Amino acid sequence: MLSCIQKVCDFKFLFHRKLNNGKTAKELASENSKFDEEKSKMSPHKKGGWITFPFISGSILGVGLAMGGATSNLLVYLVEKYNVRSIDAAQIVNIISGSLSLAPVVGAIVADAFFGCYSVLIFSSAIQLLSLVIFTLTAVVQSLRPTPCAVPGTDSCQTASKGQLTMLYGGVALLCIATAGTRFNQATMGASQFDRVEDQAVFFNWFFIFMYAAAIGSSTAIVYIQDSVSWALGFALGMGASAISLAFLLLGSKYYHKPAPQGSPFIGLARVVAATLRKLKIKMEPQATASYFRGHDHMGSLTPSPSFSIFNRAALITEGDTDPDGSIAKPWKLCTVQEVEDFKAIIRILPLWSSSIFVSISIGCQLNLSVLQALTMDRSIGPHFSIPAGSMVVPSLTAFVVFLTFLDRVLFPIWHWLTHHSPSPLQRIGLGHFINVVSMMTSALVERRRATVIHSHEAEVHPGWIVPMSAVWLMLPLALAGGAEALHFPGQVGLYYQEFPKALKNTSTGMMAVLIALGFYLSTAFLGVIRHATTWLPDDLNHSRLEKVYWLIAVLVTINFGYYLVCAKFYKYQNTNSTEKDSVGEVSAI
Repeated sequence: MLSCIQKVCDFKFLFHRKLNNGKTAKELASENSKFDEEKSKMSPHKKGGWITFPFISGSILGVGLAMGGATSNLLVYLVEKYNVRSIDAAQIVNIISGSLSLAPVVGAIVADAFFGCYSVLIFSSAIQLLSLVIFTLTAVVQSLRPTPCAVPGTDSCQTASKGQLTMLYGGVALLCIATAGTRFNQATMGASQFDRVEDQAVFFNWFFIFMYAAAIGSSTAIVYIQDSVSWALGFALGMGASAISLAFLLLGSKYYHKPAPQGSPFIGLARVVAATLRKLKIKMEPQATASYFRGHDHMGSLTPSPSFSIFNRAALITEGDTDPDGSIAKPWKLCTVQEVEDFKAIIRILPLWSSSIFVSISIGCQLNLSVLQALTMDRSIGPHFSIPAGSMVVPSLTAFVVFLTFLDRVLFPIWHWLTHHSPSPLQRIGLGHFINVVSMMTSALVERRRATVIHSHEAEVHPGWIVPMSAVWLMLPLALAGGAEALHFPGQVGLYYQEFPKALKNTSTGMMAVLIALGFYLSTAFLGVIRHATTWLPDDLNHSRLEKVYWLIAVLVTINFGYYLVCAKFYKYQNTNSTEKDSVGEVSAI
């Protein structure tokens, strides 16, 4: 779910920023008029345009439904069908979620640098279909799963064999490869069909809608079918969605504008590090007399900034660094001043970025532990309907959409009316941190109530006992977490996009993907440390001290919030039109 939020926030914000780009409405209208004149002179056989929209949107919906159909209920599938112990299953799902979040960064680099979006999309969509075939087979063929267990998660359950786990995790690995090639590249492919920024913005609004429609559909309808009708049918629906997605993508092939590979900005960052290391022993001259390489066009910074001056040597010209015509002779020993400054921009923002790592860890723990709690609670609503445990993510997802709409249409306009300026990215992130603290405390209080009910019935020694307490109680902390995400995730994308140099705007969205992946990976390690250092998380959740886990997370996110405030106080904006560039006033406003 975090990865879904990350991708839609990244691109919706990215193209709203591109839409404005510092231009007035009059300037945009003038550009559009010129564009229309040029368009009338173009060949009628020009590729791209709105004719491609039905094909790309069908692909987006299909990929989203297939992805959700395979992963939304995976924790429950591991516990109930593969007899994996509950906490082990939560850790496994966190690792998988981290991989699914990080993989698109690699896929975007591969598409940009080597093969282009279209080729990577076709290959990845086919791989996703193969992945869903494997998931469906594990549900259909009994020999691919261990013998069913009356009370999952107990010592009496038969563990899955190496062959059975290899089949299942093979499907998961293929799904990661597929996600790497589809997530960012679908958005890039769609936007590349349009020349006008207004059309690109409209496309990304629809991209936003389709991604959430697919996420909610898979987390409700498909999860319900898996829980209440048949796991095989649920996975088969995901497989069908994947096949339809691939078909839509292929049907529109003759209409697409297919962008060529453009190269990766990460190579430039690596060159700065390499050049700095190779010149560490060089004695630096005073900046006024030192000779720095600025490139032939002399664009960007003419003199390196004094901050992080150790990296300035990467742009220092030494003997043999340039050819007679002034070009770079040794690319891994000399960089332009602008490349060095681009690298510094990333270094400056790393402390703020690191303050959100534990927020992602807390959300990863909360989501999976809430699913495990739901498995032990009364999930019935009325006499004929029971909430699937895997659908417990829906309150968070729904709260994100509702709260984001409320912020955009109500709260932020009021804020602007009262203060004459919009909330800054740092303010949004800070408010998100605070609400996240409240969410974790609420989870602890809900778990305290669940534990009290268990103790009153003396049911601690009865594995698999269903607590007579409604799972609806879990929706409150999850909804608060969704509201927090609506603040701090878009706020972070806004900050990174604003502060990163022009050449690294795409890298700014990758920062969020890495952050979310780290959160899932480290949440697995966090739960592992708790299991080995305490007795709070046994396999039987009714015999656990989960309340203490939540309170520990609440204390840690509170400390992390303090760390964020310190980082925000000392951070100074590098790219802003505001007259007040430092953020001290913003932090005090939080």
